[in-house]
Amino acid sequence: MKMADKLKITLVKSTIGAIPKHRKTVEALGLKKLNKTVEMPDNASVRGMIHQVQHLVKVEEI
Repeated sequence: MKMADKLKITLVKSTIGAIPKHRKTVEALGLKKLNKTVEMPDNASVRGMIHQVQHLVKVEEI
């Protein structure tokens, strides 16, 4: 499966009720506020972080 060059990641759900590990993962992705978007490279480590918090974020391939 071919990976895209970049991923557009948007925080769509609050981390208030999330477990601390998920909060740290969202922060490590560069997301601090709700509905903010960051562009990250598409690699295995970023994909793993997204998989861990997939219930909090929306992902689009660029």
